[in-house]
Amino acid sequence: MDNALEELRRLAAHAENRRTDTGIPRVAMVQGEIPEHALAAVYEPMINLILQGSKSMTVGEKTLEYDPATYFIMSVDLPAVGAVHPASTGEPYLAVSLTLDLGIIAALLCDTTDAATGRGEPSTQTEAFNVAAVTPELMDAWVRMLRLMERPGEIPALAPAYEREILYRVLQGPHGCMLRQLATPDSALARISSAIQRIRSDYAKPLRIAALAEQVAMSESAFHRHFKSATALSPLQYQKQLRLLQARQILSTRGTSVTAAALDVGYESPTQFTREYARAFGLPPSQDAARMIASRRG
Repeated sequence: MDNALEELRRLAAHAENRRTDTGIPRVAMVQGEIPEHALAAVYEPMINLILQGSKSMTVGEKTLEYDPATYFIMSVDLPAVGAVHPASTGEPYLAVSLTLDLGIIAALLCDTTDAATGRGEPSTQTEAFNVAAVTPELMDAWVRMLRLMERPGEIPALAPAYEREILYRVLQGPHGCMLRQLATPDSALARISSAIQRIRSDYAKPLRIAALAEQVAMSESAFHRHFKSATALSPLQYQKQLRLLQARQILSTRGTSVTAAALDVGYESPTQFTREYARAFGLPPSQDAARMIASRRG
């Protein structure tokens, strides 16, 4: 497995210190230091494999650490804060990721046996993110995928097969239930994912828990329980994180006032907004926006 890891590092060596496209659908890479503010975001469902260094991901009060011996899986959209670290020997952080496509996962499940992908009795687990140990088989699939960067003409024919293999290996792993549940429409996790999409589209509006619970055919107590299990956040905390992240983007890109940004994302009190923003990001809104703008110019 060490040889495979070294080859992956070589293949991804030209990644930049931001999300870098590989030319392969849904596959990206990143290398080096990343501005702190760029790591606070709503992350899409993905599989993230560290090739060098390490990373932490914090969602709510839950923080997970992972390195080249492990991979990170996230099966729903989550507001999270990341932190990356170089290797102990000084080499820069290096990672690759695969954004999850629900249709591909569902088709893969239809094409495989229960025994092959670990399906059995329906799981009631609604956890939506975790870390697992990398297997040689998963590493080998990633090597074949990234080799396509050197043979772009083969991407249309081979990338779909390698993507399915990566997903297949994850389905066989300890957190494969996350993918299985996400692709099963009536599962608790799929219903929570549906509620998350509603919250994301209406984040600036008052949150109506009863309506969300009804939408996903759950009692309010069950909805709260499954939502917290999946995201490590309550629905209200999730919405607040969305609002603060959106306001942060507005402040750093539109040059609008703090009050206008607060109202735009659904806050009625600019004072409350400023207090919660500073608690989340470590600086008042105006100072934080100035820092982000300066870092982009630098």
